Formats: sequence, structure tokens, C-alpha cells
Amino acid sequence: MATAGCAVTALCALSTAPVAANGDANAAKPTVVLVHGAFADSSSWNGVIERLQRRGYTVMAPANPLRGLYSDSAYTASVLKTIKGPIVLAGHSYGGAVISTAAAGNPQVKSLIYINALMPDVGESGMSLSARFPSALGTATNSVPYRTADTAGTDLYLKRDKVHPVFANCLPESQANLLGVTQRPAATTAFSETAKVAAWKEIPSWALVGRQDMTINPQQERFEAERAHSHTQEIDSCHVSLIARPDAVAGLILQGATAAAGGS
Repeated sequence: MATAGCAVTALCALSTAPVAANGDANAAKPTVVLVHGAFADSSSWNGVIERLQRRGYTVMAPANPLRGLYSDSAYTASVLKTIKGPIVLAGHSYGGAVISTAAAGNPQVKSLIYINALMPDVGESGMSLSARFPSALGTATNSVPYRTADTAGTDLYLKRDKVHPVFANCLPESQANLLGVTQRPAATTAFSETAKVAAWKEIPSWALVGRQDMTINPQQERFEAERAHSHTQEIDSCHVSLIARPDAVAGLILQGATAAAGGS
């Protein structure tokens, strides 16, 4: 069942921190990779990226194709293989399902960070989790057929009148409406394909729960975090906490980054 915050500005999907004068200290820091969720693009992470870069971290926010769990995670895994050194991997909403698969078997990924996220176990999907923990998102999307040169399928879009109350209720209505205009659809296979691996079973994880989340049930977020033995933080925020509360989100990522670098 997934979703995620989108962006008001069209910025480059790849962000890197400037090289610090203290090259040795900067080299010790892991690279932070941020994966957005459904109905979103990478600029949903803008506020978080700014805060991480100010702390000297190299940050990447690759575009999540939103075409299906298997293909999206394979693409993300290929991006991770281009990075030298330790990695902190964060996912928002559906992006959580993607990182859980993409990180599997990659020893460079030292920490997983889940922000209002899906954390499926093997054999689970976004749809099966949402059936167990229903949310308002169940009636907040429209299905639209799509076709490419090679394939055909169904995309999900947020209904325009549901973006503010369901997806971004902690943002001003004008900003939420803009997110609805710029949203990227997710193929139904993003939510129907079942996880074949669950990297959170092997990699330390951190999880943020938004108490006002109407897109993914907060009870689901708590259940997933407890099951994964994640270091968990709850905040008063809606589903798009990465936009509404970038300080809190960046702070949780920094906890995982500190652990990845060998700190306490």
C-alpha cells in the first residue's frame, strides 16, 4: 500500500555533497542514498538532502521508476553497486519496500532507514499489508490503464480531492494541491508483487512513525518496526514527514549514519 511525498520543484534526482576541506573526515562518512515512494519524485527529499549535506554527507537520491517491486529494486540495487564505501539506505513509503529488496546481499549497506514506510516480510506485498492494516488510501486512488511499446498495465494516481486529507494533511492545502498536480503514478505491480527477501532481517534498521499518517496506517508502521527490531521514533506528522518535518527525518538518518561509521 504505499505512497510517498512528491515535490514542488523539479530538481536533479542526484545530489552530492561538496568535498569538505577535511577530506579524511569526509571520506569516513557513509554515502546516504534516499529512495522516494509512490506519487513522488526525488525532490520530495530536498529538505532532508540540504540538512545532510550541511553535515558533510554525500547524498544520492536516484529516481524510483515506480513500475513494480522487482524491477524498481533491481534498478536501485544497480545504483548501489556504483558506490564505493559504506552506504546508509533510506526509503519513504513504498520506497521502504524497494530498499528492503535492493539492499539484500550487499555488504556495503550498513543501515536501513524507513520513513513512514512499507517493510514487507518475505511473501508479503503492499496490498497484503494494507489489507491487514487498512488506511484511507484504499479509496483515494484512481486506476488508469497505460501502454508502452513493450508492455501494458495499470497506473494508480491519487484523486486530487484526496491529496490533502489523505496524503499531505500536515501541509498547507495549497502545497498539498501542488503535490497532486506534480504526482508520478505508480503501477499496481509496485504494490501487488510480493517480497522475495527482507534485508531488515540482517541489516540494522531505524524507523519513523507518523502519528497522523492517513496513507499508511500508523499501526502498520509500528508493527513493521517492532518486527524488524528497528530503532523507532514517533512524531506528530502526516505521511509526507520528509517534507513537513525534514529536521526529524534527517536526524533519524544521521543516527543510522553514525552507527554505520562505527559511532554509538
